Amino acid sequence: MSPAPPAIPSLPRATTQVIRVYGEPGSSHATVATLVRVGDDWRAALPPMPARIGELGFSDEHVEGVPSTPIGVYPIGDTMFGIEPDPGVRYPYHRVVEGDHWDSNSDSPTYNTFVPGRDPGAGSEALWRFHPAYRHFAVIGYNMPAVPGKGSAIFLHEGTGGPTAGCVSLGRDDLVAVLTWLDPTASPRIVLGPVD
Repeated sequence: MSPAPPAIPSLPRATTQVIRVYGEPGSSHATVATLVRVGDDWRAALPPMPARIGELGFSDEHVEGVPSTPIGVYPIGDTMFGIEPDPGVRYPYHRVVEGDHWDSNSDSPTYNTFVPGRDPGAGSEALWRFHPAYRHFAVIGYNMPAVPGKGSAIFLHEGTGGPTAGCVSLGRDDLVAVLTWLDPTASPRIVLGPVD
C-alpha cells in the first residue's frame, strides 16, 4: 500500500486536477496519485499507480542530457501526442508520423518544442521511433519558454520496464486512464518531487 501523497502546494484556483508524482530521494521508482479539488479539499480520483522517473531520481537542477526528473509544478501541454490513434483524450491530439521530432538542440530557435516533419539535430527525439514509450504521451510543461541547456522532452508516457531519461512513465493501462481523465478546462498541474 502506497503512503498518502505529500501535501499539494499552493496552486491557481482554476486548477482542479493534479497529478502528484513522488518517491524516495535518489530512486527512479515513484508513485502517481491523481487528485481532484472538491471545495477546499483534494480527493483521490484514480487509485495510486507505480511509475518510473529519471535514472538519477528527482533533481532541482535538471539540465539537458542528465537522466533526472525536474522537481516542480508544471502545466500539461495544450496537445497530446502518440504513434497510435487517439485513445479518447479530451485534449487536441496529434498522431505522430515519420519525420516528427521533439527539438532537444539547445542551439535551435525551436528548442524544447514539437517540430513536425524535420530533424532539428543534436539528439532531437524522432518521436515515431519510440514504440511503445510514445504510443500515447502528454507533454509536461517543464522549461517552457525554453532556456537553452535546461532540458527538453519531459513527457508523461508509457513505461518500458526501466528508468526514464527524465520523464514520468506509467504502465499502458494506467497511462491511458490518466490521459483520458485529464481535462483542459480543469487547468491541470503535475507536481514532481520527492516525498520529503
